Amino acid sequence: MYRQLTGVPQLLHGGPSIPEIARSGQLDALIALEAIGTRLRFSRNQEIYAQGEGGGSWYKVISGTVRLSKLRSDGRRNIAEFCFSGDGFGLDKADERSFSAEAVEDVTVMRYPSAATERLIEENLAVARLLRDMALKCLAAAQRRLMILGRMTATERVVSFLLELSARNDDAKHAELPMCRCDIGDYLGITIETVCRVLSDLRRRGVIEVSPHSITLLDRFALEAIGED
Repeated sequence: MYRQLTGVPQLLHGGPSIPEIARSGQLDALIALEAIGTRLRFSRNQEIYAQGEGGGSWYKVISGTVRLSKLRSDGRRNIAEFCFSGDGFGLDKADERSFSAEAVEDVTVMRYPSAATERLIEENLAVARLLRDMALKCLAAAQRRLMILGRMTATERVVSFLLELSARNDDAKHAELPMCRCDIGDYLGITIETVCRVLSDLRRRGVIEVSPHSITLLDRFALEAIGED
């Protein structure tokens, strides 16, 4: 059993501990997935797979950040999602990839063959539940983005994004920003100039402190009020 667990921390990186996973009934699923997975590393801005490329596998982020983007016919880029440690991507069963996947920073991922995963799903209920939870998480992220793009002002979009990033940290007052301002704009549907203007305005109001790759939330309550306006 201990030999079986040696690779599991790769799958758990950034997530719950092994005892927590064991209590949730997912340890068997992680061990089974580890057996069919391949560990891969990508450098900053390196392509993991291209839009329109054939499928056949899905991925889980072990460390770093991945962006999923689509290039429109007019040359504009839309970023659909940022995937962080513990997130799965490429889970759709389409014959062609709907989005490109690229490393925002140096990343490590696990790649799983879809066919082997399908067989595991049929044989192992824990694997089926784990993949279902990942798919539901992706759906929830897509719904949040639709709400951001459909109803929020530029300031509300940036604030909601910062709050979401900070919620991923143990320190809720800190938001890591591994992506550039242009990436943030393409994700939120606003220009890079607007992103910079909103961040500068929030800094002047004393609610955030801005660093090149991180934001400190000085007044979370004020930010939450702005995000809910």
